[in-house]
Amino acid sequence: MATLLSKKQPTAHANYNNNLTAFHQEIINAGLTPPAGIIDDGKLHRFSSNGKRGDDSGWYVFHPDDPVAGAFGCWRLGLTQSWCSKSPDTMTPAERELHRKRVEAMRLEREADTARRHKEAAAKAQKLWANAEPADSEHPYLINKNVQSHGLRCVNDSLIVPLYSGSEIASLQFIMPDGEKRFLTGGKIKGSYSPIGTVQVGQRIFICEGWATGATIHQSTGCAVFCSMNAGNLLDVGRYIRREFPHKELVIAGDDDRLTKDNPGRTAALLAASTLDCGVVFPPFPDDAPMELSDFNDLQNWRDMQ
Repeated sequence: MATLLSKKQPTAHANYNNNLTAFHQEIINAGLTPPAGIIDDGKLHRFSSNGKRGDDSGWYVFHPDDPVAGAFGCWRLGLTQSWCSKSPDTMTPAERELHRKRVEAMRLEREADTARRHKEAAAKAQKLWANAEPADSEHPYLINKNVQSHGLRCVNDSLIVPLYSGSEIASLQFIMPDGEKRFLTGGKIKGSYSPIGTVQVGQRIFICEGWATGATIHQSTGCAVFCSMNAGNLLDVGRYIRREFPHKELVIAGDDDRLTKDNPGRTAALLAASTLDCGVVFPPFPDDAPMELSDFNDLQNWRDMQ
C-alpha cells in the first residue's frame, strides 16, 4: 500500500486512503515500479519506474482535494496517464472546471520538467561525445553484427551512438560488448535520430529502427540512413526528414517482429509509410529463415552463415 508523505492530513474525504491506494495501483497496472510513497502536494515528483537505483524516469503528481486526481508516467517509456477519483458525469460543473484546470497545470509542469531534463542531458551528451575516442572496428558488437563503425565513438568498453535533434546532439545510446543497450538518462528520444552516411543527389533516404540495421542498409545500398532507435519513433523521424529533404524519395525499412504479438515493427512501419506517403520495405525472409530474425541485419548475417 502507498504511504502518504505529507504534513497535510485531509479529513474531509472519507475515501481518501482508498483513492491514494487506487492511484498507487494505477501506476502498478501501467507496468511501472511505483514510488515508495505518494507526496500529496500537487507538484511533480520523480521516482524510479524500473526499481533500479539511480533511475528517475518515473514521475507523478497527486492532488488530494476533491475531486482527488493525479497523473503519472515514465519519460523513458514515453508513458503519460491521468487518474481521477470521479468520472466526469458524476462531477458538478465546478468540479469539472477545477479538474480541467488541474489537468492543464499538470501538463504544463510536466512539459517544463521534460524540457529541463532534455537540456541537461543534451549538455552531458555533447560533452561525453566530444571527449570520447573513435570506436575500435574490432569491438565485439561490431564484429557480431558484421558492420563497420561509421563514426561511432567509445567510452570504456561501450560504443556510443549519437542521437540528434535537428543538427545538435540531444542524447546518446550506449551499446555494451554483449549487445545490451541503454539511453542516456533524460535524453530526448522522440523525433531524435542517428544518421549513417550523407544524403547524396539521386539517392533515396532510408529510415529504420536500430543502428546496426541502419549500418547494414547503408553498407548494402550506399544510401543515407536515419535510425529512429525504436518503432514508435519512425514517424517522427520521417516527418523531420520530409521537412529537411522535401524532394527526396523516402523509404521506411521496417522490422518484421514475427514472433511478437501484433508485430509492432511492421505495424509502425506501415503506419509511418502511409502517413508520409512514402515507400516501405521489409526483410525478405525465405521460408527456411528462423522466425526470431526480424530486421535487415539479422537477415544479412543469417545469409552469410549459409
